[in-house]
Amino acid sequence: MSIGNANIAVYPGTFDPITNGHFDLIERGARLFDKVVIAVAESPGKRPNLSLETRIALAQTVCEALPNVEVVGFSNLLTTMMHEQGASIILRGLRAISDFEYELQLANMNRAQNPELESVFLTPAVENSYISSTIVREIAKLGGDISPLVHPQVAEALRKHYTN
Repeated sequence: MSIGNANIAVYPGTFDPITNGHFDLIERGARLFDKVVIAVAESPGKRPNLSLETRIALAQTVCEALPNVEVVGFSNLLTTMMHEQGASIILRGLRAISDFEYELQLANMNRAQNPELESVFLTPAVENSYISSTIVREIAKLGGDISPLVHPQVAEALRKHYTN
């Protein structure tokens, strides 16, 4: 598999929902790379709470001020989608040491599928290090205030989702 521009990074995830922690990594990735593609995985096995279309739209809203960031949905292998995007860098976040073992396994599997791929890991800012989509969903389901954890439109989308 031939890779194009080495300055295109793909940040994959389910983004169910996209959080301030995700945005922190996206914003910093946008400074490091010519282009960052936010790859929103369909992930039916994870049974996302929000539809793929909603997750894509929210990511686009959150990232609209970043001109070198694009949001796409995908349902195939990450390595296939990266080839389609001409990308060779996988951007991933590490919140805690517990994330490292899983992320190392994924990085090695992706490299086994395509040796030209490189994984780059960023840690979130301290104030975002405890935020996860799972925690945000749980707080939102129980009617708690998630406004410090997500973009205002994400908070509104979750409020509507869980009150309907």
